[in-house]
Amino acid sequence: MSLGKPDYEAPSKLRRDQSKRLRKQVSPAERKLWRAMREAILLEGTHFRRQVPIGNYIADFCAQGCRLIIEVDGEQHAQDAARVHDAKRDQFLRDAGYRVLRFSTRDVNFELQSVLETIGAAVRAPLSETSRDPHP
Repeated sequence: MSLGKPDYEAPSKLRRDQSKRLRKQVSPAERKLWRAMREAILLEGTHFRRQVPIGNYIADFCAQGCRLIIEVDGEQHAQDAARVHDAKRDQFLRDAGYRVLRFSTRDVNFELQSVLETIGAAVRAPLSETSRDPHP
């Protein structure tokens, strides 16, 4: 690593194009969380971006400044193959210096305040304190 940035390949043009398409095809839960984050987390001075390509993956929400990724998982993430893929993906992102928080669409739809509090706590926490995989 150099200058606090991870050593990994830049996203391919395919991933960059895919992330642009995904920004236009946002799920209802992602839209709800994005709106709430823009209102609640704005005070933290953190800039989140949507559908950010990182290596061979695309993060739902990413704040580069605090190295935080937020994922909103639909029902398909409960399947065994998806869990294996998510674990591999999360490990790549952690190795690249990010913290990853995962929330289900149910969490976003029915426990939004708790989700926002968890994200706010992660934003405020120093990186060294949360490097142990702060899943809610």
